[in-house]
Amino acid sequence: MPEKKAATKKPEAKKVDYLARVKKYVEKPDEAAVNAIVRHLGIALRSKDASLVSCSSKDELARVRDSWLKKKLALTESDADLDKGIKAICEQVKADRQKDRVTFYYLLADKYDRLSSLIKKK
Repeated sequence: MPEKKAATKKPEAKKVDYLARVKKYVEKPDEAAVNAIVRHLGIALRSKDASLVSCSSKDELARVRDSWLKKKLALTESDADLDKGIKAICEQVKADRQKDRVTFYYLLADKYDRLSSLIKKK
C-alpha cells in the first residue's frame, strides 16, 4: 500500500508592518491613510517587484505620476511639477536601497496634502 503524503500547507503570506515603515519618515503617520494605500494597492503588494518603487526607472516614475498622483489623488499640476514632487520623494528615501511603495505613496500624498482624500468617509 502506498504511503499517504502529509498534507503540505501553503506558507502564510508574510505580514508586513507598513505603518512601521512609514514611521521611518513620518513621526505620527495617519494609520487610516496607510491602510487605505494598502487596500488600494491590494494584490500588487504580494509581488516583491510591484511592492517597490524604482526611482531609476523613468517608466516607473511616469506610472506613479499618472496612476497615483493624477488618477488616485486627482492632482492637476503639470507633469513637470509632479515629476519634481516625485523626485523630491526619491531624494528623501534615497538611503533605502529598496523603496517601499506604500511608504512612497504615503509620502507623496502627504506632500500634496491629500492624505484625508484617501480615507473613506462613513
